Amino acid sequence: MRDNDLMYKREYIRPMMTPQHVYVFRFGKHRLNNRVIIRYSHTWTGRLKINEIDVRLHHQHHPRIFLTESDLIDYLKHHLEKEKKKRAKDSQGEDDE
Repeated sequence: MRDNDLMYKREYIRPMMTPQHVYVFRFGKHRLNNRVIIRYSHTWTGRLKINEIDVRLHHQHHPRIFLTESDLIDYLKHHLEKEKKKRAKDSQGEDDE
């Protein structure tokens, strides 16, 4: 993250009344306005079980909720491709002027 000039902050929350653990990861270029919230628990064998992954990018009002890491990665790849196309289109528009 630091190689791409992104700031970040990690927090761990252990709710007292539920068996779930919560890990909050905030990141951003200038402000920490993006966040990933991972709710997980442990199986009876001690392995981690991800229950839910919430992602809010750039102050989205409704978080994107994923049940697996692969769903999250697919969404982020698609989002990144859209941003690259948008930036390329914007830079072409500036070159035309």
